[in-house]
Amino acid sequence: MSIESIQKYNLESYKLRKPQKEDLAQLLKACQKNLSEQDKERITKAFKLCYLSHKRVKRASGEPYYYHPVEVAKIVAKKINMDVTSVVAALLHDTIEDTDVEVEDIEYWFGNEVANLINGVTKISGVFETRDAKQAETFMKLMLSMIEDMRVILIKFADRLHNMRTIQYLVREKQIQISSETMDLYAPLAHRFGLFAIKNELEDLCFKTIDPVSFRYVARKLREKKEDRETFINELMMPVGRELAKLNLKFEIKGRPKHIYSIYRKMQRQQKPFEEIYDLFAIRIILDEPHTKEDCWRVYSTITDSYTPIPERFRDFISVPKVNGYQSLHTTVITNKGKKVEFQIRTKKMDIIAEEGLAAHWKYKEGNQDGSKTLDRLVSWVREALENPMPDSSSDFVKDFQLNLYQEEIYVFTPKGELRTLPFNATPIDFAFEIHSEVGERAIAAKVNDKMVPLRHKLRNGDQVEIITGSKINLNPDWMDDVVTHKAKSRIRQFIKQKQRKVADIGREIWEKRCAKAKLEITDQELTRVVRKFKYESTQGLFFDLGSGSIELTQVFKEAKKFKSTGKIDAEEDHIQDLQDSSSEKVYQKYFDAARSYGQGNALILNGDISHVKYNYANCCSPIPGDEVLGFISRNGDVKIHRSMCNNAQHLLKNESDRIIDVKWAKSIDSTFLGAIRVIGEDRVGMINDITDILSKSLSTNMKSINVSSDEGMFEGIITLYVDGIAHLDKIMKRLEKLQGVKNVLRYE
Repeated sequence: MSIESIQKYNLESYKLRKPQKEDLAQLLKACQKNLSEQDKERITKAFKLCYLSHKRVKRASGEPYYYHPVEVAKIVAKKINMDVTSVVAALLHDTIEDTDVEVEDIEYWFGNEVANLINGVTKISGVFETRDAKQAETFMKLMLSMIEDMRVILIKFADRLHNMRTIQYLVREKQIQISSETMDLYAPLAHRFGLFAIKNELEDLCFKTIDPVSFRYVARKLREKKEDRETFINELMMPVGRELAKLNLKFEIKGRPKHIYSIYRKMQRQQKPFEEIYDLFAIRIILDEPHTKEDCWRVYSTITDSYTPIPERFRDFISVPKVNGYQSLHTTVITNKGKKVEFQIRTKKMDIIAEEGLAAHWKYKEGNQDGSKTLDRLVSWVREALENPMPDSSSDFVKDFQLNLYQEEIYVFTPKGELRTLPFNATPIDFAFEIHSEVGERAIAAKVNDKMVPLRHKLRNGDQVEIITGSKINLNPDWMDDVVTHKAKSRIRQFIKQKQRKVADIGREIWEKRCAKAKLEITDQELTRVVRKFKYESTQGLFFDLGSGSIELTQVFKEAKKFKSTGKIDAEEDHIQDLQDSSSEKVYQKYFDAARSYGQGNALILNGDISHVKYNYANCCSPIPGDEVLGFISRNGDVKIHRSMCNNAQHLLKNESDRIIDVKWAKSIDSTFLGAIRVIGEDRVGMINDITDILSKSLSTNMKSINVSSDEGMFEGIITLYVDGIAHLDKIMKRLEKLQGVKNVLRYE
């Protein structure tokens, strides 16, 4: 601890001004109600250091920088409900990285525990800020921080949540990149840790940033239906409430709508309009303490006595909690008016765990076996993922890991009745690797519920699985398409690479013997040029094909001799050489700069300037003026325009975010664009004529095609037509909705 720091900050005697006193009071209010005087003093001292160390810095919004760590501390205290040490660390999480405060200073004022937490947050602060977010090494750094102290990642969640809440002050390009990174890794990690409130808010904020038009549409629809929804819930709960009162059960009812992004995803997945998504909200019945699990079943019985349950929509997460500790009974019923409604039944403690996830287990773990077990499972899950073989491709590691973060879970049993949790669509191969790596490597057959099944068989909830093993390793490269767990994929990928290396070693030996026989010495540089001549990415690829017989040795050797005798390569190879001698970043930057440097045009605005950049519209999503769009620069400088929420655009955002370019529509565009709508209605005589009349005569719209199918008195038509933009398409859809017999009209994707 330096004398200069003590004198400069003088935390003991520094007096806060009125605005800062108010900020501190709000933070203390957000903390636990039973704060001791010592806790208040620690938070006050940390607040002072936070304010003084960031005093002269402002954020992109123009606000004083210290607002950010204070808001992060509030999220840590109120939304995640963590301990005082975590609140202090959240207040100071940017000090070591951004100010002259050092780790030793933190240790002196607040102790080793706070210093270690801040140091952990600082170490992973750059994980998602650059293109390195897609590299396994940086992702592993984040995972390792969880094993050391789970509170590090919880503070990082709070930090990212506040950054997303204030993202509108950044340039559009940066907004898209950060939102993509957040949707890619932070949201699924929050889901895995049971932080559903944070996960939902992160997804909604990302959706709002990437596709504000669609976000506003769903939000408006939810607002319009709010009064109807509340009336419906009240009517629905009246008979249930009366029966629960007779049982002397004390409870709270919440009728929460699903978050906006999840509703949008359902609309996209099911290709249905908002009005046809039945599970827009769930009714949650929360039993006050000291009610028990048995009381939850009594509530379930009461609900199913009043309304007809849908058996396949029942889930018992109380008897078999999710990996993150989530507990609740879920059932969907059909009401007297024919509507489907989901009920969630849980105790107060279960609800706290459902809302706060990992943090709640942290709180409950002392003297609570269930809480400790859940934390141990989470730590084991992370450690197991890191201990598995690392793939050559960083993106493969991250992709496998993400699959296991978000996938729906199933519960299966060993022959001895032990419960195992696996991702949805898991096979006996995944189960075998879940038991032990050796079991997976030697698996030759499987029994499910005492019946022999193929190893590729898809497992279901409640299956009892037995793996039959042989004495030798039986790994099959073809299994890669049949497994879903990171553990199984990693081992199979490693096995494939081992086989490839053996074949490549054979190819190398063949090559070296041929060269030795001909007494021809080929240097590494010369061999590299031969490799390029045959369009291989590496010598390993060439040797593999030689070893497997995919390419003739005579052909390769002939080219090597030819090069050796002339010492020259052709013009095309010269070009390849130039490209590969330059760093890939330089080559890319040349095209990137070119894409931004064209003259003025009249169709798209790129980066604030109207440009003549060569561009085209992606066929996968057919963007039209008014859509939120993104541009991706190809390696030759062309720009491909996608809708922001297009699946392909999302894939590019996750894997090649450095190619993103900000794209906006010009105010006036003279051309028409191809759009598509889906019309569903009664299959009556003259329906098609009426539709085409409206389009051609009333709306003067040209159609490209119309495809119609009918079944049991209903028809469905997919119409592609030429429109000026989103407003024109909306006008067409609203006009067709008024047509007799038309049930709904929506944009077709």
